Amino acid sequence: MELIQSFLNLVAPPFTVVSLGLLLPHYVIFKYFFSLVRGLFSEDVAGKVVLITGASSGIGENLAYEYAKRGAQLALVARRESSLEEAAEAARYYGSPEVITIAGDVSDLSDCRRIIDDTMNHFGRLDHLVNNAGIANMTLFEEIIDITSFKQIMETNYWGSVYMTWLSIPYLKNRGGKIIVVSSAAAWLPSPRMSIYNASKAALRSFFETLRVEMSPEIGITVVTPGFVESEITKGKALYSHGRMEVHQDVRDVLVGAIPVETAAACAKAIVRSACRGDRYLTEPSWYNAVYYLKALCPEVVEWCYRILVYTTPGTSAAEALNKQILDLTGAKTAMYPPSIHSVEINDD
Repeated sequence: MELIQSFLNLVAPPFTVVSLGLLLPHYVIFKYFFSLVRGLFSEDVAGKVVLITGASSGIGENLAYEYAKRGAQLALVARRESSLEEAAEAARYYGSPEVITIAGDVSDLSDCRRIIDDTMNHFGRLDHLVNNAGIANMTLFEEIIDITSFKQIMETNYWGSVYMTWLSIPYLKNRGGKIIVVSSAAAWLPSPRMSIYNASKAALRSFFETLRVEMSPEIGITVVTPGFVESEITKGKALYSHGRMEVHQDVRDVLVGAIPVETAAACAKAIVRSACRGDRYLTEPSWYNAVYYLKALCPEVVEWCYRILVYTTPGTSAAEALNKQILDLTGAKTAMYPPSIHSVEINDD
């Protein structure tokens, strides 16, 4: 057995390089052609039923509007009833023929059962499931006081999507439906202060890539990895050292720096277009793909940049981070951040 392993260690690298050199150009051409074909035969979602979690704000809210503009019927899910009703009313205005709201917490399996049951009882079908609900942390791992308080990140971001998917699969199979999962570029970027959030998004990506193998071709799966997008998270709302949900825009500034933050509307439009085309992946904005390849080819460079620009030693003020100093010195926030995330106001009804 050791001899076989040694042989593979010797042969696999050059074989892979040669194979890529021969096959990669043809593969790229095929993917480009297939992408054009998908664009020509994009799915018409008019009259179809779309369930969106985390629909009371940010990307989820704007996904509701984009699907509404295409004539889809909507089941909108979030914990905050008042904000959810406001989003539903706007979705009706944008053209959705039927919208229901379901208040619930996707980290609770019993709530997830009720959400699916209410959707099926009302519409009798399910065509798209959009797993979007998520929360974040913005504290150094060493500074966490009660680690158990951070389980809710995995319970919401990962298990919430798993629960909803597990319960939805029979209905999606009947309709040849689709699952759209909002992961994050954080799934492959080692951003300090967001270790548990990053892990939850990486778990999502890995889970749904595996599920795609199991479910294809009966259910299509689109994995979305957004960069910094207008949301409550990019307002600075997250779990901090005590495990409480708070808003700290100075820490947000450290993490985002002078990177442009995409509007939620633009991101949602790209996601719905990609889902209807049947894309396997979407990175939005697309320039983050360059960062992905940099991370894959030169991981040390990415880690050094985070250490230099973002990291501060435990107990040190976030304002001392170089990223924050550059942002304040240049005044880039005005040009790079959408107006909505300049305010610290969060609707926590």
